[in-house]
Amino acid sequence: MSKPARSFPRPLSDFMAATLTDALKTQGFASSEIIARWADIAGPEIAAHSEPMKINWPRAQKNQNPGRLGEEPPKPATLMLRVEGPAALEIQHLSAVILERVNRFFGWQAIGRIALRQAPLRRREKPAPPPPPDPAIAARIAEGLPEVVDEGLRQALGRLGAAIKRK
Repeated sequence: MSKPARSFPRPLSDFMAATLTDALKTQGFASSEIIARWADIAGPEIAAHSEPMKINWPRAQKNQNPGRLGEEPPKPATLMLRVEGPAALEIQHLSAVILERVNRFFGWQAIGRIALRQAPLRRREKPAPPPPPDPAIAARIAEGLPEVVDEGLRQALGRLGAAIKRK
């Protein structure tokens, strides 16, 4: 008699990956990496004012077979960037730098040109930092650590204990 396979909770990312992959493929993205790592790829100054919208790949020719010797490699795609209005001119001047960085990320000449679309960016709100721990609770916890000789370490452990206790 065989035992039934144990079912463990699966991470939500396992289920979302298939859904997001299909949605991104309709926009020409082979993976979510270029979107998720846009600030690393383009640099923080450029990423602050732009975001990738879509990659338009040229249609493949019927007689095009890049695997054979003497055949041309596939034609590069067009990367469409959403850019804030005032920064569009600066991004346009930096398009050669962006092309170089994106193609370096892909590892081949995947993108041949950049098309800009002026529109407001979708800003993600940064979570607010948690408030500092209560100094009275931190001091009380630090007093309860008599075996710690270093006073700075004792205070730091007290603050850590207060922060953990708050949650």
